[in-house]
Amino acid sequence: MTMRIDVISAVPDSLISPLNTSIIKRAQERKKVDIIVHNLRDYAYDKHKQIDDKPFGGGPGMLLKPEPFFECIEKLISERKYDHILYPSPGGKFYNQQLANRFSLAENIMIIAGHYKGIDDRVRQKFATDEISIGRYVLTGGEIAVLVIIDSVVRLLPGVLNDSESALNDSLMDGDIIEAPYYTRPAEYKELKVPEVLLSGHEKKVKDWKEEQSKLLTEKWKKINNLE
Repeated sequence: MTMRIDVISAVPDSLISPLNTSIIKRAQERKKVDIIVHNLRDYAYDKHKQIDDKPFGGGPGMLLKPEPFFECIEKLISERKYDHILYPSPGGKFYNQQLANRFSLAENIMIIAGHYKGIDDRVRQKFATDEISIGRYVLTGGEIAVLVIIDSVVRLLPGVLNDSESALNDSLMDGDIIEAPYYTRPAEYKELKVPEVLLSGHEKKVKDWKEEQSKLLTEKWKKINNLE
């Protein structure tokens, strides 16, 4: 099965380069995912191709208008069934590995990218099945959040990563657990040394060290993020 991801954006050029690089590019070449970016302006039918306007009630900034979104989304959902229609927003559920795992099982996903001040809320009310927040900060547009979601989902698809074990062993894959640190050659560089236990060849000691380091790093991570 090839996953399909449709993205609707007011600034599609901001997505093209990242979506054609590294693992995401490889996934598309291997037919594991088909990512289609839709330019919102293509669905604005007035002569000026207007996609934004001032918000009712006043206030600064411009809002993306509802009509182009409705035109695009209704066309897409008439062509196929979507398992998830995602809307990255500050008011959404905090994104985590468990959500990425769930989305990776889908066949068709649509992602609505906001921009400027945001989108007319009728689009969210009518179509969004999942609202997602990637953190407590403000971005210029939703395209960056879209890339975060796509990257985290696509790398989980079978056959995308060369090492089938790598995704399974990543930090946060098995709940809120941070991996132990990794080292490679040389064993010493600029007076910085690899821990001796990793050079010992003693599997039990290495396993115990990794578990202890993972525990310490997880405790530190939870503390600095007030997760305890």
